[in-house]
Amino acid sequence: MRDKKDYATFDLPGFSPAAPLEPEPKRPAPPRARRNAQKQVQLELLEPTDTTGLPLWVRDDKLDLTGLPVWAPN
Repeated sequence: MRDKKDYATFDLPGFSPAAPLEPEPKRPAPPRARRNAQKQVQLELLEPTDTTGLPLWVRDDKLDLTGLPVWAPN
């Protein structure tokens, strides 16, 4: 047996390479079951969207420009 990193080692008796084994014959794979593809449906969004698909920005009197609630004066 020889160390790959140390070239000064020698082959030990009784550690000769093993004879190659015969490969087992491969069995054919069983046929795959065919799946029915479900038809895709385009969902209609509840809010109007722009060309990118994002919801349109709508000004709300109860919110300021940052989206925080506007406190009513007492």
